[in-house]
Amino acid sequence: MRTGYYTHPDCGRHEMGHDHPECPERLAAIEDRLISAGLDWVLQRPDVPLADEHQLELAHSALYLAELRERGAVDEGYSWIDPDTLMNPHTLRAALRSAGAAVAATDAVLDGVLDNAFCAVRPPGHHATRERAMGFCFINNVAVAVRHALDRRGLERVAVVDFDVHHGNGTEDILAGDPRVLMTSFFQHPFYPFSGTEHPASNMLNVPLPAYTGGAQVREVVAHQWLPRLRAFAPQMLFISAGFDAHREDDMGQMGLVEADYAWITRALHDLAAETCGGRIVSCLEGGYNLSALGRSVVAHLKVLAGIDP
Repeated sequence: MRTGYYTHPDCGRHEMGHDHPECPERLAAIEDRLISAGLDWVLQRPDVPLADEHQLELAHSALYLAELRERGAVDEGYSWIDPDTLMNPHTLRAALRSAGAAVAATDAVLDGVLDNAFCAVRPPGHHATRERAMGFCFINNVAVAVRHALDRRGLERVAVVDFDVHHGNGTEDILAGDPRVLMTSFFQHPFYPFSGTEHPASNMLNVPLPAYTGGAQVREVVAHQWLPRLRAFAPQMLFISAGFDAHREDDMGQMGLVEADYAWITRALHDLAAETCGGRIVSCLEGGYNLSALGRSVVAHLKVLAGIDP
């Protein structure tokens, strides 16, 4: 299995202050676990370009992008977006690199250079709406890649799966009502960003779950709600917003998943993709803030993508 691993040093230069949970150490923790698991030599590491303006405007308005550039033009210190979301002098370049990774991975998979890919990038993206940065997110990496696959590469149907503990409100904002897209997700509710339950669009399959939901219940959701809908939709490519903060050790949520659950979910999606779209998957890192749990969970996810028994 040819699995790409997209990451870049620029993604580690964005930071939002001492003790902020969305920190550069997240990527270092993943790298350490890849090495200890012997996965480092298995994965292909392509170059990661910067996303260009035309790619970003597939998912975001020109006015918002101009505002983001202005807010990000700090020589030192931080520009505050909201109480939890800040820009430092390196944030914009990190966000462009993250979106660029998602687009490059999409092209590589569609061109048959890779079978699938994982983008170990930050800042994450699934809370970024068409017009607003929030929830640690500035550019919606998955939404940019989805629109690239549809509008630039000519696909007719793609699916997005989001298993972050938080609802991917930004992705929904950008893709809701687009009949070319099916998005499935579960998320803790009620919980930040307190969305996803009020009259979602027909192409959104949102499954809110209470705090302390464990792996058995989540597997039921995937098997009996997600997979039948995804199979009927028959996507030509599958995108994953891979948040690992539903892990039971992660203090940013109160759900109860473990590494075996992430491996099981990934296997179910991998098998579905093999049925419908030749196995074409692009997965992008979203949440996951307990460093040990994050590293272990990403390794479990990547072992399935790379065809190694978890």
